Amino acid sequence: MRVKKFTIYCIPLLLFSAFLFFFPYKQVIAFSYQDQEELLAYLPVKKEKTVQIKYTHSIHLSEVLETYHVSEKKMKLTELAYKDFAVGMPSNAEGEEVFEEKDGTYYIKNMNRQFAYIDLRIGKVRANHRLIYKGCTYTFSRFIKPGTWIRISSKKISFWEQLNGVNING
Repeated sequence: MRVKKFTIYCIPLLLFSAFLFFFPYKQVIAFSYQDQEELLAYLPVKKEKTVQIKYTHSIHLSEVLETYHVSEKKMKLTELAYKDFAVGMPSNAEGEEVFEEKDGTYYIKNMNRQFAYIDLRIGKVRANHRLIYKGCTYTFSRFIKPGTWIRISSKKISFWEQLNGVNING
């Protein structure tokens, strides 16, 4: 009789607890190894879903700022700001995009380039990759080893994944 009560009450409770533990519910910007799904770090995102990636270009050594709008599963590049037309930088806007120059900085605005993920190698020497969210700047090399090839994506993670990754906001 005891075994039957245990089965009736505890097994559903254990299954429900396991479901809650492994169910992806928290929206984050996730940093994982490029060739694996292993979560290295994450940044929870809430209502404000605009993030920026800032870095020093390896050839012309000036700052580049990429602005992204984050949805549940995609990241949309909406604006690009840079100071030099050099290798790897666009020289004009495409389609509905708008090209502007202001105070020596070039802007491409009204961009609508969507990505499921962004692959990036964390700079070892000059790049100093940073993520900017809600006025706070997070330097990638503080939570990921320089030289690591990572994948940045927008996704939901479970409580279990939160325990295994580094919350760069906390």
